[in-house]
Amino acid sequence: MTDIGIWRCGNGLSKNHRGVPCIRGLRIPVATVVDLFANGLNREEILKYYPDLEPDDIDEALQFAAEAVRERELPLARGL
Repeated sequence: MTDIGIWRCGNGLSKNHRGVPCIRGLRIPVATVVDLFANGLNREEILKYYPDLEPDDIDEALQFAAEAVRERELPLARGL
């Protein structure tokens, strides 16, 4: 499901910029949007910095990131 070539590619995400998951065809990496959100910017601020984005693009980036993490085995620190 998380194959970026298939996942919501029609109007959402695509593998466009050097194999990195990007928003639609904008060459804005999903990681950039997720990082901005994680660092405290709200949707309005992100949309102000990236006026080509639409509100649904942010939702799709977060959904993609959640799905990508869900499907990977992440290393845990010892003692946890």
